Parts: sequence; structure tokens; C-alpha cells
Amino acid sequence: MCRVGQEEAFRFARGEEVTTTGGLRVKLSRPLDFLVISDHAEMYGLMPQLLSGDRDILETEKGKRWYEMLSTGDRNIIFSAAMEIVASLQEKEPPIKSEKLVRKAWHNFTALADRYNEPGRFTAFIGYEYTTRGGFNLHRNVVFRGDASVANRTLPFSQYDSQNPEDLWKALAKFQDDTGAEVLTIPHNGNLSNGRMFSVLTNDGNPLTREVAELRASMEPIIEVTQIKGDGEAHPFLSPNDEFADYETWDKANLDGTELKKKEMLQYEYARSALKVGLQLEKKLGVNPFKFGMIGSTDAHTGVAAVEEDNFFGKHSGVEPEPGRWEHEVIRSPLDPNLTVLGWQQASSGYAAVWATENTREAIFDAMKRKEVYATTGSRMMVRFFGGWDFTSDDTNTRQPARVGYEKGVPMGGDLKKAPEGKGPTFLVAALKDPYGGNLDRIQVVKGWLNADGSTSERVYDVAVSDGRKIGPDGRCKQPVGNTVDAKNATWKNTIGSPELIAVWKDPEFDSKQLAFYYVRVLEIPTPRWTAYEAKRFKLQLPPEVPMSTQERAYTSPIWYTP
Repeated sequence: MCRVGQEEAFRFARGEEVTTTGGLRVKLSRPLDFLVISDHAEMYGLMPQLLSGDRDILETEKGKRWYEMLSTGDRNIIFSAAMEIVASLQEKEPPIKSEKLVRKAWHNFTALADRYNEPGRFTAFIGYEYTTRGGFNLHRNVVFRGDASVANRTLPFSQYDSQNPEDLWKALAKFQDDTGAEVLTIPHNGNLSNGRMFSVLTNDGNPLTREVAELRASMEPIIEVTQIKGDGEAHPFLSPNDEFADYETWDKANLDGTELKKKEMLQYEYARSALKVGLQLEKKLGVNPFKFGMIGSTDAHTGVAAVEEDNFFGKHSGVEPEPGRWEHEVIRSPLDPNLTVLGWQQASSGYAAVWATENTREAIFDAMKRKEVYATTGSRMMVRFFGGWDFTSDDTNTRQPARVGYEKGVPMGGDLKKAPEGKGPTFLVAALKDPYGGNLDRIQVVKGWLNADGSTSERVYDVAVSDGRKIGPDGRCKQPVGNTVDAKNATWKNTIGSPELIAVWKDPEFDSKQLAFYYVRVLEIPTPRWTAYEAKRFKLQLPPEVPMSTQERAYTSPIWYTP
């Protein structure tokens, strides 16, 4: 149960010191530019109202009993109350039926977000999280472009309104039509959905229609590709020739362990395969429902947006930094008692990076709509990606790659149309290391395309590598960058890798008749994982299966080619 409130979450994100649920004093060394606090929609604001002893809550039987349990000071009773509350939110009806309570909590939050929103310095978005019952993690963050005067014209759409995400999109589309407001939804990464997140079927199990595909494409321009519950870019089973595909992989079951994973589910869970499925659906339906950009997020329930390796605060406030949290059970499957996910398997991830014209709600929202965004797993590296028909190697001789990028091409999230006669697409890629992080290992371009027979293919190309290593005729650099990690002391040396990389790359196998997408993956050199910092901090000897180093990475939104 988190006692860090919405106001403290905003204060922390913009660089102020706060005290966590566990009593730790925390402050970011580098404040964030923007934050979306997306509390769960069902009985919105229930926990803050309970903890504050809200009069309207205390007038209900359940509210009064829960408040008394939470106020005892007895950790076991408080935990029992929290578990009872969580369980009650999984029922078909809300535990306390009161639109008045929801509206009051929602209006309090929208007013708070407006108060902390400082155009040019810090953007406080208004938003919430739509969740569904069951363990398939089909949750969506809902983000508003406008202020409280706009958001207050509706209430959070919850699982009590509908378990079908398509109904969420319809309700939000109607809200936009009725008010002129703008809103978008961002699904969690799909790796725990057991094939449901990027399915070719509707929520009811029927073949996907053009109408539903258009609705999804309009409401979900970006997805969350990496977060605490594993990485969702690629899977080694789907991409056996990609040695970097097996990164922070969670692939044993759905979120609550009630359905074990089958290999045929994977292609509808991971971003790269979903982008390929989107090409097939575009050919069939005339619209691509999976034409999305990619961001990272935390999905943390701690109130503190701290997701870098040396400041990882975990999934929820019950497992803040402490000696035993690495072995805390995150998932135990009721179908297989031996199938568990432990605390050390959580990923310290991730961040959403946005190329906006200014730090305002409007500019950042507009950048998300046009998919000019990228994801990182916690590093604050800078990445540029442009596609066009006329980039040359001379374009790398600049300190401002964006200037030539916009002049000669389209940015990440953009589209290339029918190829000029005799030309193939060229791409300008550039990356700059996080000043506090590891040097860069390489920049890669990931291509996916639709074959004439309706099947899809993919290929990974190394386009810029550090330390004078060579890229072979097959477009790959086989020589690893090396590893300087000192796990015992949770440190590393930036004596390998490069602080920046830039290149122009031309697709050597371009077919002007094929639908295709291209996105960039940037890899850092190995650095200590959060488990190494934890072991050093608490003088622990962790089991050998616990990884102590990681290769932080970034994933850009794709650039699509459509004949």
C-alpha cells in the first residue's frame, strides 16, 4: 500500500525531496521533464480517500471498517486490509457505489495536475489507468491533452463500465467528438497478455474488422514496450538470429500465473512481431492497427518515478530497497507451484523520450500523436532517427543531425511513400550517451517487411559500432564490445565503447513493392544491473542465477515504407 500521494509524486518528479512509504528520504539527481500519474480507474481515488479519513468514505460500512484497519498501526492488519481492498476491486461491481466519491477524487487530481503544470519547466499530464480483471494485463494509460476544465467533463472509464478495451476507445472517441478534446491511450507492454494484446481477433474472438482496426489506430498511436514486468521489444523464439532479443524476458505465464504460456502466443505479445502482423493486417483490411510508436514506462506503484539501475524502487511500496526484496515472490502460478517470478527478475525500466518543440502539455501530446518518441530501459541517452531518399555520408559531419534530418527526410514515427525511380531509402541515425551512463556499443536498424506470399520477415543490421570494430558484408558486427563491470563494487569503466555514434545507412535489400518498417535499437556497453547495486548496498551474496550486469538500450518508433 502506497502512502506517497499524487502531490508527492509530482514533487519528486520535478526534483524535490520526498519521504517514501518505507520512510526513506529520496530525491532525483536529475528531475524529469514530464509525468503522467495514472492511478487505476476503478473506484478512482479510493485509497487516498481511505487514508485521509474522507467523511463520505467513513459513512459507508466498508469504508469505515477499512479505515479502522488501516489506522491500527499493526502491519499485519494493514496488509490484510490492503489485500481485501485489492480483491474487492476485482469484483464485477465496485466495493463502494458512489459516483460522488469518484468525481470528487478525479476533480481533486485534475486541479492538482493543473497546479503543478509549469509550461516550459515541468509538464504534469492529466491521466488515469484503465484496467481489466484477470491476469492478461490488457491495461491502458489514458492521457489528456488539455487541462482540468476539459478532463472534468468526463470521469475515468473503468472495468466496471466495460471489460472490453474496444469500449474504452469508443467512449473516448465519443468524448472527443462531443467536446473537441484530445485524448490517447497507451497499452502496457504485451508480454504477459498470452497472445491477447496484439491479436488479429476482436476482444470477443471474432476476426478483426476495418472499423475496429481504424479505431485502435486512432486511439493508440504509441505503446509501452519496456517496463518493470519485463521487456517487450523482441523474443528469442521469434527472433532466433538476434543475439540481443533475450533481454529481461518474462515468458512463463500471464500476470497472475493462471494460464501458462504457449509459444504460439508470443507473436501477438512482442512489439517487433506486432509490427509485422500490422503489415499483414494493412494488406488485408487497408488499415494498420499496430502502426505504433514506442515508449518506456515504469508501471510502478511506489509514487516515486525512480527506474535507473542505481535507484530502482521496485513494483510497489511493500518492496522498497531492503535486504530481502530480491527474493520476494512477484508471481506464483497456481497451476505450477514451481513456476515463480522472483523480485530479482523485475527490470529497472523504463523512460519515455519525446521529441517535442517545447515542454508543454500540448507539444508533448502532439509529439506522442505523431509517434516522434522513443523508449529507453532507464538510460537517458539521446537518439535521432530520420528516413528519406537522399541522405549521404556527408550528412554525418554535423553537430546538428536534426537540422539535416528534417530538411531531407521524416523523423521516427513518420512515413515514406512510393520510392522514386531507382532509389532505395536512406536513414540518418545518431545517438549520444547518457552523461551519467555507459558508453555506446552500437546502433542497429531493425527491418521488418511483408513478402509477396503474405508472410513476414525481419532482419537486424549493425549500422554504427564503437572501438573501430568492423561491420561485415552481412551487415553484422560479430565482435562483442567487451565488459568492464565490477559487480562486487557495482561499478564499471567507460574505457570501451563510444560517447556518440552517427551513421547514414541504406537498405541493401530494398524492394519498392514491399510494405516495410524500420526502427533503431541503440545498445550501451555492459553496466551494473540494479541487483549489483542492491548486493553492494546491503552486503549480500546473491545466487549465481541472478544477473549482475545489463546492457541498457533504446528503441525508437519505426519509420514505415508504404508503396
